[in-house]
This record gives sequence, structure tokens and C-alpha cells, in this order.
Amino acid sequence: MTVVTRFAPSPTGYLHVGGARTALYSWLVAKAAGGKFVLRIEDTDRERSTQPAIDAILEGMEWLGLNWDEGPFYQTKRFDRYQHYIDKLLDEDKAYKCYCSTERLEKMRDEQMARGEKPRYDGHCRDNPNVGGDRYVIRFRNPQTGSVKFNDHIRGPIEFANTELDDLIIARSDGTPTYNFCVVIDDWEMNITHVVRGEDHINNTPRQINILQALGAPVPEYAHVSMILGDDGKKLSKRHGAVSVMQYRDDGYLPQAVLNYLVRLGWSHGDQEIFSVDEMIRLFKLDDVNKAASAFNTEKLNWLNQHYMKALPVSEVAEYLQWHFTDQAIDVSKGPALEKIIPLLADRVKTLKEMASSARYFYEEYENFDEAAAKKHLRPVAREALEAVQDRLASVSEWNAANIQAAIQATADDLGVGMGKVGMPLRVAATGSGNSPSLDVTLELLDQEQVVGRIARAISFIMEREQAQ
Repeated sequence: MTVVTRFAPSPTGYLHVGGARTALYSWLVAKAAGGKFVLRIEDTDRERSTQPAIDAILEGMEWLGLNWDEGPFYQTKRFDRYQHYIDKLLDEDKAYKCYCSTERLEKMRDEQMARGEKPRYDGHCRDNPNVGGDRYVIRFRNPQTGSVKFNDHIRGPIEFANTELDDLIIARSDGTPTYNFCVVIDDWEMNITHVVRGEDHINNTPRQINILQALGAPVPEYAHVSMILGDDGKKLSKRHGAVSVMQYRDDGYLPQAVLNYLVRLGWSHGDQEIFSVDEMIRLFKLDDVNKAASAFNTEKLNWLNQHYMKALPVSEVAEYLQWHFTDQAIDVSKGPALEKIIPLLADRVKTLKEMASSARYFYEEYENFDEAAAKKHLRPVAREALEAVQDRLASVSEWNAANIQAAIQATADDLGVGMGKVGMPLRVAATGSGNSPSLDVTLELLDQEQVVGRIARAISFIMEREQAQ
């Protein structure tokens, strides 16, 4: 048997974190078995489904590297297949027309709830020859005895009594098929063997199994993953900030870090925290997924992201970093190659967005000195050190880290001061702030004339302040 899994999002919004984790788990199951991963867009909710949402889902999947083997399939393009099976169920008396009005159904539900009962269809049209009319829905004739049993990979044995399940609507009054019916037909015709989805679908599963059995179709294996909670222990939502996968891209996270983080939201392998994609494929098992809800931890994601910024080949990180430079309108052609700044900054920032922002001074002139840094380090007492180091650096014949460091050290020695008395004013002059990687390697990546000019700017700044006092 070829293992076939699917990810079937509804295009009513972006690809959220929970959906991405479900997609990842499904993808891993298929890859581990050498099977197929199907992408299906469940767009039957025509009022809420949008093309931008479809584009966002595809973009998110591609960014994460969750490539699909078949699809994307669109349910709105498969209505003829759904109608074929609706007609088949009607012909076999496994479905029937229900003429109940909205008013009757609302009154029935109100009375059931008043009695403390679970609202459910009462079967009024199931075997009633006296009903009829022009407007009707199609209902599946659910078994009235026995139960539905299935063994969930995550939750173990689950059983529903058929008396708890009413006759599900499988086609609306306008003829369009409903979600639960479309899913059944799609899973059957696409040969889905394993269904991985959120726990909110558990109640749909017995209904879908009954329809599959009525059609004589094989029943796939099921795994229902728990929800993801926010840092505050509440259900993850927009109030927690970045819940869209592409928002994590925008915020400066690497897809490798996001994947690694998502796989650990409910699954573990000993004490291991870092997993390559190959390791995920080899080690991940649905039966090892925890059924308890998982709490999102932004600090851990930041830790993973920094790990990957340092551990991945710089050329690979540079591809993702370029996006942030472009997004922040920084022209990288006017400075060092991105591959050279990544090793300098990866230890100092948590995201690629921060890296691009903090590296701006390599590619363009800063507008102003950081106020706090200038107040502390660009004082009149620093003028002599800046003038001296400016002369030393201007005369460096071969512009490299070793010669730059030697010039700074010689300046401190000549003035009889500690390195900090020269280095800190120089750092503020060269970068505009009091924070940067080691001065020698930082200045090496700047143009020599640029450094000398920036020191002159800092000296002028000090002189202007002196005159203003």
C-alpha cells in the first residue's frame, strides 16, 4: 500500500501556525514512507474563500519547503464528482430529500435545547411519504444502531454511538455539496490513507466514516492533533501577533527554524531539540505525538532561529537575508557581500530583520548618531583620540582587520590610554551607534575613505557641540 496523506486548508485566510504544523506532520508521514503528499484547497465556502488566501497558502507552503506531489486540487472544480455520488446514494436509498423549513428546524432545536437535549435533526423527512415541495436539501441516511469506532494515532480508541449522530446534510438547497461530503469523496478518489488534522474535526470523523462505508470505500487512518496555545496559555489567535506563517518570514525567521519549532510543538525524540528535515523524516512518528495542547514559546523560536543563522551555510542564509534588505530598501550593492556580515552579526541578533536593520551602516550613511552613544562617547575629551586614530587609519596601506587593529592599538599606546578610550568613540563614529561587532572586522568591511570620512564627521559633531556650549 502506498501511503498518501493530504493537507486540505480552507482558503478563508492566511496559512496559520496550526495549519502549517498539520501540513508538516502530514508531509513527514508521506515522506517517511516514500509515499505521496497531496495539497487540496477546500474552497466550497464561496463567500469567504478568496484568491489572495489561496495565494497566501501556496506561498507559505513553498516558503516552508513543504512540496506537494499532487495538486493543488480545488473542490469547486469537482462538483460533478460530488453530484455523481449524491445521486448514487439517493438511488440506493442511502440518502433522502428533506423538505423541512428553516422555521421548523429552528423551532425543533429551540425545544430540544429547552429540554436540555443535544440539538439534532429529528428525522422528520427520513421515511415520511407525506412530505414534499420545491425546496429541499439532501441528507445522508445515517445508521440508527451500533457505533462508529476508529483508532486515532494520537488519541487511541474513539467510539461514537450512531444514536448521537443525526442525518447529515450532504447537499444544500441550491444543490452545492457540503464540506463533510466533499471531504469523503476527495479522500476516497485521491487514495488518502492517512488523515492528519486538528482535533476540532474529531466530531466529523464518525460522520465521514459512515458515508465512506455506505459508499463501499476504504476508511483511512486518522490522527487528530491538539490545538496550539499562545504564550499566555490561551488559544493562539491574532492577539498573539505572528500567527501567519508568512508573518514569521516578515519578522525575520528562517523557514528551517520555523519547521524545527513546529515539529516540536507536540512531538519529541528524547531530549533532542535541533532536527534537520532529514532527521524529522527519519524519526517522526504519528504515534509519538502528544495529545495535550502545546504552548507557543517565542523565546525558544528565537533561540532556534539564531542557531540556524549561525549553523546554516552563509550562502543559504544570505538568500533569505536579501529579502529583508530589499524590504527595508537597503541597496546591498553599495557595501560588503551579505555572506561577510552574517558571521559577524548572527551572534548579536535574533532575526534576519534585526540583522538587516543593524547592518544598515555598512551600505549607507547613517542619518544621525545614536543619541545616548553620542552623549557618552562623542565628548570633547574624545576629540584628540579620534583625530589621532583618523591619521593612523588614513595611512594604513593594506586595509585589513590586522592592520586596522594595529592602528587602533598604536593610537591608544601613543596617547597612554586604554583601548576603550579610542575604540568606543571610533565605534560611534564609524557605525553611528555604540554597538557593533569587533571593531577591526567591522571597519574592514567598510571602505577606508568612508571610515576616515565618518571620523571627520564625528570630530565636527564634537566641535559643534563645544561651540554651542
